[in-house]
Amino acid sequence: MQRRKLLKSAAALALASLLAPPAAPARSATSSRPRLLVLGGGWGGLAAARHLRALLPAAEITLIDREQFFFSRPLSSRWLVGLSDEARLRHDLAEVAKAGGYRFLAGEIRGIDRVARRVDTDAGSLHYDWLLASPGIAEDFSPWFGVDRDAADHCRQHHPSGFAEPAGLQRLKAMLQAFRGGNLVMNIPPMPYRCPPAPYERAVLIADWLQRQGLPGRITILDPNLPAIAFDRIFREAYRDRILYMPQASIRELDPGKKRIVTEFDTIDFDAAILMPAQRAASLPGLSADGASPWLGVDAQTLQWPGDERVFVIGDAIDRVSTLFGHYPKTGQIAARQGRIAARQIAARVEETSATPELPDSTCIVIQRAEPLEMTRIDTHYRLRGDGEIMQTVKQQRLAQPADDDLAWALAMFAELGLKAPASP
Repeated sequence: MQRRKLLKSAAALALASLLAPPAAPARSATSSRPRLLVLGGGWGGLAAARHLRALLPAAEITLIDREQFFFSRPLSSRWLVGLSDEARLRHDLAEVAKAGGYRFLAGEIRGIDRVARRVDTDAGSLHYDWLLASPGIAEDFSPWFGVDRDAADHCRQHHPSGFAEPAGLQRLKAMLQAFRGGNLVMNIPPMPYRCPPAPYERAVLIADWLQRQGLPGRITILDPNLPAIAFDRIFREAYRDRILYMPQASIRELDPGKKRIVTEFDTIDFDAAILMPAQRAASLPGLSADGASPWLGVDAQTLQWPGDERVFVIGDAIDRVSTLFGHYPKTGQIAARQGRIAARQIAARVEETSATPELPDSTCIVIQRAEPLEMTRIDTHYRLRGDGEIMQTVKQQRLAQPADDDLAWALAMFAELGLKAPASP
């Protein structure tokens, strides 16, 4: 209790230095100390804060997140099965901010007043001249449970996806450690969702872990989407006894208490489950989806919020950007690249110049087979067509003898975000 009181006191003192008086008018963005708020301490927010600090050394930059710690989902499947240390993935946001030369505030966003240029948190209100939001995703249980929050909470606690809040990954690891065999069901969310190949990689690593632990059982994968051809082949060739892959299988009914799933064609009982509901943009009062889409629409090239040149939105939460391919893949590197793009847009406007239009790029390296180790590298690039439409080019490369390429990629990205990961595996 004493430690909790000290932490609260320290947080209050830190907040006092950040909060503007409630009646204070918003300052001009061209003042010597423009106030920049970054909402969300994930890949996009961390990249944005780091680039804003480099581009605008005189600015007041504050990063706000409800969590005290950043926890990386890239490499998290390795961590779940004991192939990576948690110290690589977990980083104190206050320490990251201090090293990066900006401020960090742990707080829940209560509202955004774009007229007053003010963000209200559960600890007070902060004024801004420029706002950059990277809210991430939320899980939508309503297709399964309607408005039954108790069922959704039960599912979140006992059959965690590990896709949303960091605590979900901790619950998922505890669930796996308690698993003693049987049918482990894992469903794939309907597209679009965060990091498309990640669930398949996770299934491979868990199947390998079951084998190494000598646990009887298999993983049943329910996938409502079109078949993942490359993984389907690996599942059949290397994990026939451990993975049952069922593409185009949507969950029609789910009883998490009875541990029973009904699809269009089957009734499946399970002993444990990794249940991943549909995803949508995380709620951010004052920046809401328009109702036609669960995602946040922005200008595809500048990432500006419609009708407000002072607000930018990046990362997994954004909506379709092209009629040719739809959404950007919702990956950490795309979010980080968008953080850099939005930071350059803001810096140009603060300095009353113009920013060269940019588009993100993405590299994704996933484990396709655990033993012998095989990986796939997916490089995605974008360019503008003559009519202004964004075009996507995807190149896949099989890495038959990888040397921990996924780890090398992640550590390089961590360095870009200002994270310092230990050298030990």
